[in-house]
Amino acid sequence: MTRAIRPFVFFEGAAFVAAALTHFGVLIAGYEHQKAGTAESVIGIVLLLGWVLTWMRPRSTRGIGLAVQGFALLGTLVGIFTIAIGVGPRTAPDIAFHIGIVVVLVSGLIVAARARVAKAGPGEAGATSSPGPAGIS
Repeated sequence: MTRAIRPFVFFEGAAFVAAALTHFGVLIAGYEHQKAGTAESVIGIVLLLGWVLTWMRPRSTRGIGLAVQGFALLGTLVGIFTIAIGVGPRTAPDIAFHIGIVVVLVSGLIVAARARVAKAGPGEAGATSSPGPAGIS
């Protein structure tokens, strides 16, 4: 199940980078919003760094997935709050992005939460050895 975490984290990171580039006016003109672009850049970078970390520390994939997706969900909820109070961008594409990405982030968090925790192998940190027959290790 931990293999399913990486595609979620990568897709989410790419989506936030695309949203940031849109708010900076790079991908699509007319939707510029500097503060939203900055926030989405930070969230996208955190997600993509988390994705890289899952390849460097595969046994930590579940924890990394939970951490970076939780951070992204919190940031997205702040974004929804700014939209609701009129501070953030209030365009239809922006509202649709926030709704869609919340669904994806919650789904990714569910997948990560349900994933089994990786156990350390012999000789690795956290490994425990059980005694062999008749108490011989």
